[in-house]
Amino acid sequence: MIDYCPCGNNKVYEECCRPFIDKKQLPETAEELMRSRYTAFTKGKVDYVLNSHQKKTRPLKERNKMQKWMNSVEWLGLSIVKTEKGQAEDEKGTVEFRAIFIEDGMTEAIHESSIFEKENGKWFYVSGTHLQNNKQYLKY
Repeated sequence: MIDYCPCGNNKVYEECCRPFIDKKQLPETAEELMRSRYTAFTKGKVDYVLNSHQKKTRPLKERNKMQKWMNSVEWLGLSIVKTEKGQAEDEKGTVEFRAIFIEDGMTEAIHESSIFEKENGKWFYVSGTHLQNNKQYLKY
């Protein structure tokens, strides 16, 4: 059975997001970072999610809460709605996405416009604006 990457890029996990999560490669674009962060959520890789978050806004005190939540939901899919800038030559970018999951038997969606910035040539998640389902745990 082929292990497709959860990010929805129609690539196998080993050749898509895993090199980013395993720190063997850096995402070249904001969208690649967004996709790898989603994949990290699906696989319970809280350290990757935290380390790809800009230091100024990194929610370190929320680590245990994040891990518990990550492991309590069933992830169904990610769709990228649109991107603005965020290419390899850019320093900033925005990615609007929808992530669908099941929590406590209910299908939920995170719809967010996320801001990404490069620091020393490396992309980081800075913050996001939730466009629906404004729940406390969606701040990650």
